[in-house]
Amino acid sequence: PHVGGLRVASLRKQRSNAISAKIIFFDFDGVLVESVEIKNHAFRDLYVEHGGDVVKKVLAYHTEHGGISRVVKIRQCHLAFLGIDLTDEGLNTLAARFAEAVEDLVTACPFVEGAMEMLTAVRKGRWLYIVSGTPEDELQRIVARRGMSPYFHGVFGSPRRKEEIIEAVLARHDVAPGETLFVGDAMTDYWAARNTEVPFVGRVAPSWSNPFPSGTAVIADMTGLAAYADGEYPFP
Repeated sequence: PHVGGLRVASLRKQRSNAISAKIIFFDFDGVLVESVEIKNHAFRDLYVEHGGDVVKKVLAYHTEHGGISRVVKIRQCHLAFLGIDLTDEGLNTLAARFAEAVEDLVTACPFVEGAMEMLTAVRKGRWLYIVSGTPEDELQRIVARRGMSPYFHGVFGSPRRKEEIIEAVLARHDVAPGETLFVGDAMTDYWAARNTEVPFVGRVAPSWSNPFPSGTAVIADMTGLAAYADGEYPFP
């Protein structure tokens, strides 16, 4: 059913599963800003010279491994689909091309609907963090250029894994995983939350295929997230 803009797996579950989050972790691309297609086009452009078959395989890999560092994906794609074991220099060159192609576009792209209103609503009395696979220095520049920095207590990206970042934040604040929330749009986010025992809500836009296991709480955009953060709805 849809309640307050949310597709809720089950509203009849015991409210003992509900939380009032003290910390909220957000992925960035596809969760706070509509940048997924920008990143898709950038990966396509990196491999277009190698032909349509390679591009198709790269895009499938990129989509399946959303939220993983682009450096890891580029290295794996070259090895798996081109038989090339990139040197560090070659890898850095390609990663720099990708960064140059996306940074200004991601800075200028639209917010996910309701994102800024949601951040304003949930920031009081909570710690908010961005946990992304984007390189950390680039991510911090984009967040600052978009005027979003004041909303967050930390903006973290690769090369650290998301689990590592989450565990460090939990230790810093001495907060139990069950008193937090992770909002992501990819299975990488889902598993980061599962592996750290953090409740998870997936963002699945109406035009996307739902990648998450059956029963996962999902929202179409950010307009209804505050209800989850306040423990109004239980988690599956």
